[in-house]
Parts: sequence; C-alpha cells; structure tokens
Amino acid sequence: MTDRLTGVSAFVQAAEAGSFALAAERLHLTRSAVGKSIARLEERLGTRLFLRTTRRQTLTADGQAFYDHCVRALAELDAGEAALNAARLSPQGRLHVSAPVLFGRRCVAPVLLELASRYPKLELQMTLTDRVIDLVDENIDLVLRSGPLRDAPADLVARKLGEQTMRLCASPDYLARHGTPRTVGELDGHHGVLYASGRRDAAWPLADDTADMRGVTMKHRLRFDDLETIVAAVKAGAGIARLPCWLIADDVREGSLVQILADAPGPRIDMHLAWRRTRHLPTRVRIAIDILTARLPAVLAIGAEADD
Repeated sequence: MTDRLTGVSAFVQAAEAGSFALAAERLHLTRSAVGKSIARLEERLGTRLFLRTTRRQTLTADGQAFYDHCVRALAELDAGEAALNAARLSPQGRLHVSAPVLFGRRCVAPVLLELASRYPKLELQMTLTDRVIDLVDENIDLVLRSGPLRDAPADLVARKLGEQTMRLCASPDYLARHGTPRTVGELDGHHGVLYASGRRDAAWPLADDTADMRGVTMKHRLRFDDLETIVAAVKAGAGIARLPCWLIADDVREGSLVQILADAPGPRIDMHLAWRRTRHLPTRVRIAIDILTARLPAVLAIGAEADD
C-alpha cells in the first residue's frame, strides 16, 4: 500500500516557502529530491498542485484546497505526538489494580489514592477480591497476589514484595480464662476462630517442638470469610486466630491482642505484584509499580521481627 503521507511534508514546505529550493533547505534535502517527491504526489492525486514559471510558483486551486487539508492533518499528527510525549512524562488514563480484599483496602488503596492525588489525569479503578484474577480476561493492569504464582512466566512479569507472616493471637481476657498455650500440642484444649475456606476443617501449618511443620486443626464454633470480623471476635474473647502480622500489629502494641507461640511459626506466604508482559509498559503502570514496590515491603514486615 502506498504511504499516503509520502510527499506531504515536502508539498507543505514548498507551498509555505514559495520555492522548492527553500523547502529543500528547510527539509535538509536536495532541490531535486523535493521536486521528485511533489511530482510523485501530483501523479498519485491526478492533479497539478503548483503553477510554475521561470520567476515564481503558486498553488493551483486544487493545490490550495489540498494544502488546507494537509495543514489540518499535520496539526492533528503534531497534537497526537505531543499527547503521547505528555503521557510518557505525566501518567494519565485508567489504572486498574486488583488486590486481596483486606490487604487492598488497608495497605494498597492508601498508596494508590496518594498516586491519584499526585497525578490529576490518572483514573484509578480497584477490584478487591480474594479470588484469583485473570489479568487479560478482566482487563487488569496490576494484581497483588498472596501465595504461589500459577501463571506461565511468558504471560506475566512478577515482582516479590515480601512475605506475609502469620501469627496466632488471642485476647488477654481469653488467655486469663483458658490459659496461655506454651506448645503446639496445648492448642488442642482451645477454641479457634477460623477463616472460612472451601474446606470444612482447614488446618494451620505450625512448627511443633521438633521444628517439623504439621497441620493443626482447631476446635471451633466460629468461621468467617472476613479477617476484620475475625479480629473483632478474637478481641471479644471468642478464641485464638491465625492472622497476618500487618493486620494485628497495632492491636498487639496497644495490648488488646496477645501473640502466642511466637517460637512455633508457620510458613511465610509470598506476596507478589504482577502485570502482563509487554514490550511497552504504559507510564501509569510503571509509576504504580514503582510506588507499590517502594511502600509495601515495609508494610508486610510490620510485626514480623520475631521471626528474624
């Protein structure tokens, strides 16, 4: 297919300069190259664009009409290029981020709201869900994932943000009434407040006295699919729960919750930030990656010092 823009720049420069020679100088071409370019353009259009005499050249009626259209088209191209350059310097457009419900609400949203405040042309959309998100099917730019990544490396780029450390905790009132377990085995006599999952009796992986990891199934009456509700139940004295350090750190510091069995840790859960593999990463995605990878590792490390 013939490039429809071939010869247009030379034509516009010649029309504005009033001569092929001056147009050639402005375009850093030879006069012959400019003349041949415009001749090919006239042949393609099937009309003469210039009236040439030995002393001057002027636009024909068709040339003037075509010039007016060309000027508007080149202005649009300049505007489009300027917009792209501006987007590279200042992020704009929709940024769609997905994260686990509570971690997203507590830890991710404040960072992204700061980003949206900093860049007025950035449009922020968040999807908070604990299910596994397909970035392509759901048109997601960035996803926070807790646990192992199951995507093909060819499809995603992932950056590890840190590890989510889980702790057992209970209220001072509960421990005063039921005693504080000193070993994993002593959990058998206690009540658990569990996170509702697909399995009826999900076990807590904990290191026992021999440092071997084993699953501990707690006796329980309460199961919730919301971590904040579990925290409220545990603070009310309902039992022992296994919760992320970043979530309970303030309550432990204030004394409304007590960590127990800190010397019997469970496995740490990797937290990743992932995005679709692409040759050209939009500026809005890149700056979101930068700020999230700068801020979230410190959040994940809150309250986990006892494991170090």
